Amino acid sequence: MATLDSSQRLKKELGLFDVFAISTGAMFSSGFFLLPGLAAAKAGPAVILAYFLAGILILPAMFSKAELSTALPRAGGTYYFLDRSLGPMFGTIGGLGTYFALTLKTAFALIGIGAYASLLYELPIKPVAIILTLIFIGLNIMGAKETMKLQRGLVAILLGVLAVFTVAGLAYVVFQQPAEITKPRLTPFMDKGFAGLFSTIGFVFVSYAGLTKVSSVAEEVKNPDRNIPLGMMLSLGVTSVIYVIGAFIMVAVIPSDALRGIPGVQDPELRPVAAASSVFLTWLPGSLILIVAAALAAFASTGNAGLMSASRYPLAMARDRLLPERFAKLAGKKKTPINAILATGAIMIFFILAFDAEKIAKLASAFQLFIFILVNFAVVVMRESRIDSYDPGFRSPLYPWMQIFGMITSFALILYMGALAIAFTIGIVGACLLWYFKYAHKHMERDGAIFHWFGRLGAKQYEGLDREFRGIMKEKGLRGEDPFDEIIAQSTVLDFSEPTDLETIFRDAAKHLSKPISLSEEEITNRFLQGTLTGETPVSRGVALPHFRAPGITQPKVVLVRAAHPVTILGDDLSTPEVETETKVHAVFLLVSPENDPGQHLRLLAQIAGRVDEKSFGKSWNDAKSSDEIRKVLLREEHFYMVKVSRSGSSSALLDKRLKEIDVPADTLVAMIRRGSEVVVPRGDTVLKAGDRMTFIGEPTGLEELRSRFG
Repeated sequence: MATLDSSQRLKKELGLFDVFAISTGAMFSSGFFLLPGLAAAKAGPAVILAYFLAGILILPAMFSKAELSTALPRAGGTYYFLDRSLGPMFGTIGGLGTYFALTLKTAFALIGIGAYASLLYELPIKPVAIILTLIFIGLNIMGAKETMKLQRGLVAILLGVLAVFTVAGLAYVVFQQPAEITKPRLTPFMDKGFAGLFSTIGFVFVSYAGLTKVSSVAEEVKNPDRNIPLGMMLSLGVTSVIYVIGAFIMVAVIPSDALRGIPGVQDPELRPVAAASSVFLTWLPGSLILIVAAALAAFASTGNAGLMSASRYPLAMARDRLLPERFAKLAGKKKTPINAILATGAIMIFFILAFDAEKIAKLASAFQLFIFILVNFAVVVMRESRIDSYDPGFRSPLYPWMQIFGMITSFALILYMGALAIAFTIGIVGACLLWYFKYAHKHMERDGAIFHWFGRLGAKQYEGLDREFRGIMKEKGLRGEDPFDEIIAQSTVLDFSEPTDLETIFRDAAKHLSKPISLSEEEITNRFLQGTLTGETPVSRGVALPHFRAPGITQPKVVLVRAAHPVTILGDDLSTPEVETETKVHAVFLLVSPENDPGQHLRLLAQIAGRVDEKSFGKSWNDAKSSDEIRKVLLREEHFYMVKVSRSGSSSALLDKRLKEIDVPADTLVAMIRRGSEVVVPRGDTVLKAGDRMTFIGEPTGLEELRSRFG
C-alpha cells in the first residue's frame, strides 16, 4: 500500500483546536469526575502529587506518538505505527487490542453519565448510554467536520465550567477557608507512604491515556507536523493544571472521611466535583446544574472522541487486509468509514448491555500501558532503521532516553496494577495472536522497519516500506522551511526541440550544475546515469526524476528539461534485474540536494512528483512558451508572482531602483531576475532596468500585496 488514491484517503478537515478538543475531551471524564475520591483513599493528600507525576509519566508516550504521527499520518494510529515498525503480528496485537480496549473505555464513559445525571434526574443509565451511542454514530457518519462541531462545543462547555471551578475553589481555599481546617486535611501529606503514592500513580495514570487518541485520526489533520504535537502539548498542559489544582481543591474542602471513605463503613466520594463545589460555589445560582453540565459534557466528549478514534482502527487494518476489506469502504462526499463506524457503535452497545464496563475498562488500562511500551520501542526501531523516507515533522526530545524511561515506567505501573490486570493483558494478546495466525497471516506480504534495523547486521529488509513512506511524504507535502519555490524559480531550463538522448541531457545539465555543487561535469553525468541504470530514477506520467545527494552544497539545485521528441530511458527491473526496461519521457527534472538532509531531498522529489500527477500538468507543460512559463508550471501558483519592469504603468515605480530600495512584504523575496536571455542574481545593489522580469516568491498574503501595487 505505497500510496492511497484520493478515493481512499480521509478528508483533511481537522485543525489545531480539533486536535486539542479530541485529546482534552478524551481525558476529562472519570479521571476528574469520579476517580479523585477513590485515588485519595489509596494515597491520602498525596493524590495531588500522584496526578502531577502521572502527567509527567505520560510524556514519553505523548512525544513518541507525536513523532510517529507526524512521520506517518495515517488512520489507525497505534496499529499503523506498530505494523510498520515491528511488523504485522505486533500491528494486529496493537490494532485489535487497542480497538477493543478503547471501545470498552468509551462505553464506560457513556455509562458514567448516569452518576452525575442522577443528581438532577433519575435516568435509566444503560438506555441513555445506548441513545447517546446512536447519536454519536449518526454524527460520525455525517463526517469528521460535523463530529468535531459537537466535540468543540462539549470541550468549550467543559473547560468553561472547570475554569470557574478551579479559580473559585483556589480562591476559597487560599483566602476564605480557615487554615485550621485546611492544614489537617493536607497533613500528613504522605500518610499512605511511597507504596500508596506509586499505586495511585498507576491508578490515575489512565486519566491521561486519552491524550494519545488523536493519533488514530492523524490522516484527517491539516498540517499534522504542527497541529498534532502542538495540540497534544496544549491539551496535556491544560489538563495537568486542572487535574492537579482540582485534586488540591477537593482534598482541601471535602472532609477527609467523606472524600476517602471509611473502610467497611463508608464508600469514597464518587461525585467529588459536585461535593467540592457545594462548599464554595454557594454564591453562584444554579452551580449544581453547571457542574452536572460539565460532567455530562466530559463523559459525552469522551464517548464522541472515543467512537471517532476507535472506528479508524478497523479502517486501517482493513486497508492492509488484516480485517475484511468492507471496513475500508468510504461512503459519500464526506468519505466517512461507514462500516467501521457502524461496527464500532454496535460493539459499544454490546459492551454497555452485556458487561460490567467499569471493571473491564480498568483492566484494559494495563493493556494500554503495554501498548505504550511498544509505541516507545517503535520510535527506537524507526530511528535505528535509518529509512530516509521516515521523516517526522516533530522529533521526540532526549532520544533514546525518553523512550527507555517510558518503557521502564509503563512496565513498573503494570506490575503495580496486579495479577488480574496482567492476566487480562495476556488474554487480549493471546486473542489477537489467534486472529493473526488464523486469518491475517495469509494476507501478509511485508515486514516492519525492524528488519531494516536488522538489515544493518545482514538480515532482510522489506523495500516496499520505503516506497510506502515516500507515498506518505508526497501526501503530506512540503514543510515551511523547504525552499521548493526558490529552487524552481532559480532553476536552469533546457528546452530541446530536436531529437536527443538521455546522456546528452545529463551532460548539458552537468555543465550548469558543476560549479554550484563542486563536482566535475563527468562525475555529475555518471551519477545520474548510474542512478537511472539501477532503477533509482522515478518515472511517472512521461516525466523522469533523476536525483542524488552531494556533499559540500548548501542549497538544492534543479535543472528542468523539456524534450519535444520522446527520450528513451533504459533501466533494470528491480524485481528481475536481468530484464531491462524501456520507458519514453518528454520531461526530465534533475535534482541535486545537500547530502546531510535526506528528508528534505525526498520531500522535494515528492512535491515535484505531486505536481506531475496533477491532471493539468501535461497540457500546461507542453503549452509553455518560455523558460519562465515552464518554471511557472511547477511553482505553486499562490506562492509566486512575476512582474515585468516597464517605463509606464504601475511597475514603472521599480525602474532604476536598487533592490534594497524596494519595500517588499517581510514574507516575500526576489528569487530571480531575467534580463533578456541572461539570469541576474538578485543582490541588494542590483539596479532594475526596463524589460527586467522579476520573480517574487513568498506567502500568499505578501504576494497579493505586491499584485495590488504592480498589477
